[in-house]
Amino acid sequence: MSFEILSGIRSPQDMKGLSDAQLEQLSGEVREALLTVVEDRAAHFSSNLGVVELCIALHLTFDFSRDRLIWDTGHQIYPHKLLTGRFPQFSTIRRRGGLMGYPNPVESEYDLFVTGHAGSSVSTVLGMKAADDMLFNDGRRSVAVIGDGALPSGIVFEAMNNATELKKDLLVILNDNKMGICRRVGGLASYLDKARVAPFYNGLKRDVSWLLNRVPLLGQSTEEMLGSFKDAVKSFLHGGMLFEEMGFRYIGPVDGHDIRSLRRYLEMVKDVSGPVLLHVFTEKGHGFEPACKDPVKFHTPSPFRRDSENEIVPVKKSAEISYTEVMSDAIYRSMAEDRKVCVLTAAMCAGNRLERIREEFPDRFFDTGICEGHAVAFAGGMAKSGMKPIVDIYSTFLQRSFDQIFQEVALQNLPVVFCMDRAGLCGPDGPTHHGVFDNSYMRIFPNMIVTAPGDEQEIAPLLDFALQSTSPVSIRYPKTKTETVVREVAPVVLGKAEVLSWGTDGTIIACGTMLSQAVSAAAILQRQGISVGVVNARFVKPVDETVVVQAAERGFVITIEENALCGGFGSAVLEAAARHGLSTERFRVLAIPDQFVEHGDREELLRDLGLDAAGLVRTAKELAGVSVEAESAAAVG
Repeated sequence: MSFEILSGIRSPQDMKGLSDAQLEQLSGEVREALLTVVEDRAAHFSSNLGVVELCIALHLTFDFSRDRLIWDTGHQIYPHKLLTGRFPQFSTIRRRGGLMGYPNPVESEYDLFVTGHAGSSVSTVLGMKAADDMLFNDGRRSVAVIGDGALPSGIVFEAMNNATELKKDLLVILNDNKMGICRRVGGLASYLDKARVAPFYNGLKRDVSWLLNRVPLLGQSTEEMLGSFKDAVKSFLHGGMLFEEMGFRYIGPVDGHDIRSLRRYLEMVKDVSGPVLLHVFTEKGHGFEPACKDPVKFHTPSPFRRDSENEIVPVKKSAEISYTEVMSDAIYRSMAEDRKVCVLTAAMCAGNRLERIREEFPDRFFDTGICEGHAVAFAGGMAKSGMKPIVDIYSTFLQRSFDQIFQEVALQNLPVVFCMDRAGLCGPDGPTHHGVFDNSYMRIFPNMIVTAPGDEQEIAPLLDFALQSTSPVSIRYPKTKTETVVREVAPVVLGKAEVLSWGTDGTIIACGTMLSQAVSAAAILQRQGISVGVVNARFVKPVDETVVVQAAERGFVITIEENALCGGFGSAVLEAAARHGLSTERFRVLAIPDQFVEHGDREELLRDLGLDAAGLVRTAKELAGVSVEAESAAAVG
């Protein structure tokens, strides 16, 4: 397919003169551009297919080089990128050095915030509107687009409540596709579903409103009676009363795939005073039948190709399994063996590979929606009552429940198990999704036990250990395929590391799946005459202080972790060394520097950060007094 129109879009202004037919053609070209990318690599797909017409209508109605636009969650940003002049670079999306898969102000003035977590759009747009009114007062409009399961997040209703109090001119567009990543859950989901069966409200409410507002008022009692009758009619006619009771003017529902209709409604609401919620119905995967049939699978599909009949032909998958799958199997086994074990997830059933558990143990599976704080407090309540809850959440999203981890779990010393998926670098998802802070923020809490399996062989034993603990336990594991370190795995004992070998020159203490890099580095160094031992830390907290002392007695000590430098495992080792009066002159901590890491392949990022075997070898040689320059000169000689 040629991109006749899309290739000429350098800014949204280039769409202004297009006819309705050309806009429909543009919609098709945008979808084809999305298809071209996802055939080549894993990328967000079905959510983006669902907002193409909405994105076009928004850019035709507003001037977002001046007006404010925030796409909540951010993974449905691709059409916006294409319509704001980034089509020539679109093939680089989610590649190292290319376009980010989320909004990025560095790329374009049309992207205001780097977003990737759900629920904050209304708050940030409201804040910008308040500041704009104070600083400019020039009528800049503010729009938040929220959907894909983000609406139930508590922060959304906090912001809407505040917006009503401030009486700011604010447009919230509810992109209602009945989905998050998976099908949305909860009472609010049911409420919105009811709105879908009452679309006749749009036309009828205008007629009823016209009639009621023209009935002559015969006195205060009549006015009150008519007001009550008007409210009753509105309650009967539509499903937007929740928002109107909160102080938002509710408009909708509107067909989110009809550009003309969308433009008409957007023109109608853009100058309305006060907060407005425009309810837009969209179809996740719209315009691509396989994605419509299975929007969950096509949320972020594996690469595929289309045959001559335009049918999907999957690219053969690797036979390797992921740490996520290994943990899912371990949780399943634990639930089969113990009826007290239950699992909670926050709208990540598919991502955490919990579908089988949801089907076979529905009474012990809880999906809280995108409400991580609630999920953790819920788990605390379950643990208090005698259950054994497992909170299975991505590391980066667990940050959203920091206060509940503190008060409802750690402070109570309740045996809640935290399975922190996607810990470490998440490759092409970038800084909003890298799980690189959990070692740091989990180890600060008293009572919390923090663990990191060295490979997939330790997943099940550590989960068993956690479920037998009387204190909270966290288990971190990365978004990658498993790497087995061949050995006889030592039993799990609280606070005890696993010593694979001792060396005469130094020791590498590896945290989590950095173990394979440590083993590789030790083998390389051995061939070069440097004897380095390898220790699998296993516990971030309590750290094995005996091993720290023993390692220091044998030479230099290098710690390596896929976590932030500040407050992580390396910090724990240095603290232990200080407690024992050890000199740390020959200690080195390899971790993620005090910076946000951009997107790219995990292996590329680890290499660039020096968190691979080569980085370990360089550091070990430096500590052993072997300079790279001298070695290179010897090789030349």
